[in-house]
Amino acid sequence: MRKQYLKQKFSTFQHLNRAGVLKDPYKRPPDKGNCRSNNVKVMGNKKAGAHGNVAYYHIVNGGVHSGKPSFMKWTLNDVVNVVRSYRIPCVFAVGLVFFMYVEYTIPMVPHSSPPLDWGFLLTRSFHRALASRPLLNTVLATLNTVFVLVQTVYIVWAWLIEGRPRATISALFMFTCRGILCCSTQLPLPQEFLGSGVDFPLGNVSFFLFFSGHVAGAVIASLDMRRMQRRVMAWLFDILNVLQSLRLSATRGHYTIDLAVGLGAGILFDFLAGKYEHSEPPLPLVP
Repeated sequence: MRKQYLKQKFSTFQHLNRAGVLKDPYKRPPDKGNCRSNNVKVMGNKKAGAHGNVAYYHIVNGGVHSGKPSFMKWTLNDVVNVVRSYRIPCVFAVGLVFFMYVEYTIPMVPHSSPPLDWGFLLTRSFHRALASRPLLNTVLATLNTVFVLVQTVYIVWAWLIEGRPRATISALFMFTCRGILCCSTQLPLPQEFLGSGVDFPLGNVSFFLFFSGHVAGAVIASLDMRRMQRRVMAWLFDILNVLQSLRLSATRGHYTIDLAVGLGAGILFDFLAGKYEHSEPPLPLVP
């Protein structure tokens, strides 16, 4: 029985070896198209379509390309597959062409005119309502300050109480880089700015415009809530962040670009904090 078992195992091994399933790990893999690699396995993906269906690209031949250019091997079917499989990059390509046309043809804003801001144009009626009702402006500023304090308490709570420092690291990264950018280029305060002594920062003091720390901080807190499956809280923060952005635009406390970059900055610095957290030893108070 043992001889029969060993004979069957040896036969299976020979079959797998002939089929190419078992290979010498030190054997140079065969060339695939123009991807010639030295002791590097080239992995494929059926969804890729074009470029020889290669999904993962490696440094080959010391980084020196050899063989025909990749586009010379494309077929009409490859182009169709690219459009089908990569719809979002194709939309971005159309956007590139469109905004290149806009950039080369749009009239520049004269030096004597205020900046053109579509957020200001869309919130003109809201701005007039706040300008004519100072009490309403103060109440909304107070609520906005409370929202900022709540997101600050949550970010610090996540580290000191729950032992999760990622949101705190993200906020530290974000506010430091924001300060560097704002000191590098100081934008003028909008002419129609509606200030309030209870708005954050408190006391009608000077503040940075680019980018919005209000928006970025709320995004950082919302992303942390989603990681902890606190989805109701996260959605509530997102809704309050939208309302906060409308108010900041209506009071001319931030340009539209400040708010948009604040959204992206919150996502970016949360990602960078996650990379840092996994590359460094645990911080104190982290179990």
